[in-house]
Amino acid sequence: MFGTMVGSVILVVLIVLVLWVVASCIRVVPEAQAMVVERFGGYLTTWNKGIHLKMPFVDRVAKRVTLKEQVVDFAPQPVITKDNVTMQIDTVVFYQITDPKLFAYGVENPILAIENLTATTLRNIIGDMELDETLTSREVINTKMRANLDQATDPWGIKVGRVELKNIIPPDQIVDAMEKQMKAERERREAILIAEGEKKSSILRAEGKKESAILEAEAEKEAAILRAEAAREKMIREAEGRAEAIRKTQQANADGIRMIKEAGADQAVLALKSLEVWPSVANGKATKIIIPSELQNVAGLIKSVAEVAKDSDIAQADPVLAGNGQQEEEDEVF
Repeated sequence: MFGTMVGSVILVVLIVLVLWVVASCIRVVPEAQAMVVERFGGYLTTWNKGIHLKMPFVDRVAKRVTLKEQVVDFAPQPVITKDNVTMQIDTVVFYQITDPKLFAYGVENPILAIENLTATTLRNIIGDMELDETLTSREVINTKMRANLDQATDPWGIKVGRVELKNIIPPDQIVDAMEKQMKAERERREAILIAEGEKKSSILRAEGKKESAILEAEAEKEAAILRAEAAREKMIREAEGRAEAIRKTQQANADGIRMIKEAGADQAVLALKSLEVWPSVANGKATKIIIPSELQNVAGLIKSVAEVAKDSDIAQADPVLAGNGQQEEEDEVF
């Protein structure tokens, strides 16, 4: 009875051990991971995602490797520029394991190796650049560092995808000098802008005065032209008025003489009418007036009437010429 119980216990233990050994030989590899397997201490194979079996007590998983892209932030490193300025620069490296075997056997501590390699590469690159160039050439530095690190880490099964300069920290004295330089530059630009503004303002004022003078001259010219035209129009109107007055006067004289002729006036009437003319003759501009004697009254009156009748006919034909003739007659010496 006792022997049967011992045998049963031993059988159970053996079954449990067999199940445990079988379970330990079955491995499931997740996505984006890999396992490096060794047999008797030597590299055997690399397991990728899926279910895998290994030999018990012979095979072992030497290293688990993540195939995702990883990022590591390194502490600031002191570097010296070409113009002997010491500054602190910290970097960020993005890398991915492409060969688990090389990663497991290539270098003892890959992250430390990448950090030291990043520091030395950064010092080499910054040492060939001056301070101003360093501050403005981040993209150039990133490209050079990525190329150098990718080439150096390729035997380790690591692919460097991107390198970024996180911070560039110059010394405090350099920062103060840069701030003063920036302030001076801003003040210089401000002075230039003020000078350009004053220059443009002066030019605009001068152009405004010029335009104003031109407009005033043109206005004066137009005003002079209008005044001249107004004076000419006035003279024309006055001349036309005088001509019309002379025409009306001569027309009235001609009508009066014609009425006298139609009425058949005798010598006494003609003599009376001739006497009515002398007051107007005396008021004229003639310098000499000769009155006919008694012996020449009849002949003078007849001749005067004949001349007046002749002038009346001329006035009917052209009143303007008649007016000029009347003026000339007043200046004649009878």
